[in-house]
Amino acid sequence: MKKIRAIIISSPVEVPELPGCRADGSTYQEAVANAETVIQEWIETAQALGRAIPEPK
Repeated sequence: MKKIRAIIISSPVEVPELPGCRADGSTYQEAVANAETVIQEWIETAQALGRAIPEPK
């Protein structure tokens, strides 16, 4: 599986390579765990809709 870069600023996590892909949590660890889930869901949704998935930078 390809690696996707995430930017963690405090608790919110933004995934710049996947438009609109964001997650948060009450702790750093929770935010990262939620981001991993949201990234997978974003990719699955894009595939189901036949949309392109950006290449990791």
